Amino acid sequence: MVFITRRERFSAAHKMSRHDWSDDQNMEVFGKCANPNWHGHNYTLWVTVKGEPDAETGFVMNLIDLKHIIKEKVTNKVDHKNLNLDVDFMKDKFSSTEVLAIEIWKQLEPEVAKHNAIMHCVKIQETENNYVEYYG
Repeated sequence: MVFITRRERFSAAHKMSRHDWSDDQNMEVFGKCANPNWHGHNYTLWVTVKGEPDAETGFVMNLIDLKHIIKEKVTNKVDHKNLNLDVDFMKDKFSSTEVLAIEIWKQLEPEVAKHNAIMHCVKIQETENNYVEYYG
């Protein structure tokens, strides 16, 4: 089994809050991430797929194809957008990095499968100190 990873970057805004909680409770739990005027991050996204290399090409998956899938299904939708308001696959979802990783997986997995590869991991770095990994 061979694993290959593609890295992409995007910038996006979001707000961590629950509508059914008071402003005070949101601030207590989510801190500055519950800022009523939103906040943003410069995210780094790694998408890792796995499989056996093709006998003819030597590729698990053509990285150019993976790049285009990530751009079409994810980065074109999230870059310089508000995750809470602008992103179709995040509609009515909590915009934590954990949920974002799961929803990105859901966008990519069917497309990756069409290229005879298997999704292995979506990793999102939100800050220099924090990242999330999702393995489906």
